Amino acid sequence: MTQSVPLDKVRNVGIIAHIDAWKTTTTERILYYTGKKHKIGEVHEGAAEMDWMEQEKERWITITSAATTCFWKGHRINIIDTPGHVDFTIEVERSLRVLDGAITVFSSSDGVQPQTETVWRQGDKYGVPRMCFVNKIDKIGANFAMCVESIKSRLSPKAVAIQFPNGEASEFKWIVHLLTMKYYTFEGDNGEKQIEHDIPEHLVAKAEEMREELIDAVSVFDDEVTEKFLWWEEITEAELTRALRKWVISNQVYPVLVGSSLKNAWVQLMLDVAVAVLPSPIDIGAVKGTDVNNPEKLISREPKNSEPASALAFKIMTDPFVGTLTFVRVYSWVIKTGDQLLNPITGKKERVGRLVLMHARKMEDIDQIEAGHICAFLGLKEVTTWHTLCDVEKPIILEKMDFPDPVISISIEPNSKKDQEKMGIALSKLAAEDPSFRYYTDEESLQTIIAWMGELHLEIIVDRLKREHKVEVTTGKPQVAYRETITTNAEWEGIFKRQTWWRGQFGHVLLRLESTTGELDDKGEQINYQFKDEVTWWRIPKEFIPAIDKGAREIMQQGILAWYPIINIRCCPYDGSYHDVDSSEIAFKIATYRAFKNAFLKANPVILEPIMDVEVVTPDNYVWDVMGDLSSRRGMIQGQNTRGNAVVIEAKVPLSEMFWYATSLRSATQGRATFTMKFASYEKVPNNISEQIIKERSGKVKGMDDE
Repeated sequence: MTQSVPLDKVRNVGIIAHIDAWKTTTTERILYYTGKKHKIGEVHEGAAEMDWMEQEKERWITITSAATTCFWKGHRINIIDTPGHVDFTIEVERSLRVLDGAITVFSSSDGVQPQTETVWRQGDKYGVPRMCFVNKIDKIGANFAMCVESIKSRLSPKAVAIQFPNGEASEFKWIVHLLTMKYYTFEGDNGEKQIEHDIPEHLVAKAEEMREELIDAVSVFDDEVTEKFLWWEEITEAELTRALRKWVISNQVYPVLVGSSLKNAWVQLMLDVAVAVLPSPIDIGAVKGTDVNNPEKLISREPKNSEPASALAFKIMTDPFVGTLTFVRVYSWVIKTGDQLLNPITGKKERVGRLVLMHARKMEDIDQIEAGHICAFLGLKEVTTWHTLCDVEKPIILEKMDFPDPVISISIEPNSKKDQEKMGIALSKLAAEDPSFRYYTDEESLQTIIAWMGELHLEIIVDRLKREHKVEVTTGKPQVAYRETITTNAEWEGIFKRQTWWRGQFGHVLLRLESTTGELDDKGEQINYQFKDEVTWWRIPKEFIPAIDKGAREIMQQGILAWYPIINIRCCPYDGSYHDVDSSEIAFKIATYRAFKNAFLKANPVILEPIMDVEVVTPDNYVWDVMGDLSSRRGMIQGQNTRGNAVVIEAKVPLSEMFWYATSLRSATQGRATFTMKFASYEKVPNNISEQIIKERSGKVKGMDDE
């Protein structure tokens, strides 16, 4: 069984980055130097342990987050290696939700890239303390100063270098570490031996200047260091590390380190800093949740083995040999094999069949898992991503995770009857594993529709259907996830009245629709739907108000103009009437349908399309070709700048114009340009395109007059 360490020596750490920053290469070195592996696995050789999927080995990228555990100088480090491609951002999201700290990896020649900004914002969302590792310092075009400046300007001004390299690219010759004020080289076949030297004379002045900058950054928050700094007294490594740790944990400072994972050096120093400054579960403190019986009441669980059980399921994985694996972060209590826990979301009890520590895809059986740790449960039946598991007698619901809606969909059909029987089961398993992937049956065409986040995401889904589930399918043409909304406010009266031989139906509601476009909620997110009850109690009894809300939600999901979901609306019922005998919930729902539909059509409705932030990195001799192509796709060029020897073009482009853009870009630039794309916002579709969309879908729009 894996050795136990005190909780203050535990580090739950994520490795996050933009694609091709050699994040997984860094993780592989961590496993090697901590003794978890006896041989280094290279990503480009398909031998990286953390990239275990066949699709990952073939593409040299990380697709799904992988967990492992290793030990370093008396500390236990639970690591999650996350994907860097924008299509798999959800993997980063759910990992950061349960981690205590993160190491953000940067390419030294590229600085901050689009997906780096995305994962950094996710870290901000969950308040995850981070440190930065500027990788590939030996690469042509490497520029440590540029990279640090881009971190400060694009991510946080609180970034501060605690190391610097002696030379860059081919001139690179080891590093200076400002905490110890020593110069480090590495020897051995794989850089196993770390050699400490005095700083070379020609680097002393620069080292002293940068150490003063570091002390200045942390002394603002530490009185003892400030006093010594002002009185020119010597500040020891221990004092500086203590102050740095304090402010890293509170997200006031982000230390920046440098190295080259592929050249097998400086990862050991990074590990030293990680265990020294990143938080333990004790530093993070109690996890907060809500009372099952009173959702308005907040309760908490301290990270202690003596507290009532609380844990969060953050990832589901299906293994063909052992079944469903549920990855869980345990916040309190000691959970043992055979324990019975409550899932307060479903209200059902779940028994833990087996407990395993995951090492990528390998499993290590354990008897128990203590507070503050991460492992996988086997035997759970109705638990999915973001479900809470807790003490049966003292339940708690931990904060759920929100997942983005897919922006693209296509029809998918099995190639044979045999495939048809297997496809539903396969899609169900894939959807359970990946909350950003959805599937459903179109009510009109009876086709199976799958929805996903991007081209690579679709490619992987279809490939997994064929390889893992042995299902051969044919896919249709991609469809854009359009939305509908209003541009002005409007009111309407809805009445539903019907008399039958035994009793009647009567519902009467007046409601106002208001646009919430640009309005943000308490979390700083766009308000897509808000229900505001303005009805005085004697006009419509309170028991019928939820039916009005439900009717509004249902019609918003169905759509009106072109049968696309409606967003950015506040529904305000303000008057109406009822009948003592004939009024019912269904009558008020239908009355709401009618009032909503007519108010919507009166409020100058429009169709919205997803707009993507697109960044193209290209050699300068292809710039005009790339910009011209983006403009022809209704793209708006936002700017351009240089990054090393390449030109970076930023644009906003409608998703509908970006299908199969990768092939077009490769063709136009002889395969030398790359691009990334992520969802930016929904914007109004041009009138000519809107008319075409409505015309194509007019036969599918359902009438709302339920007579």
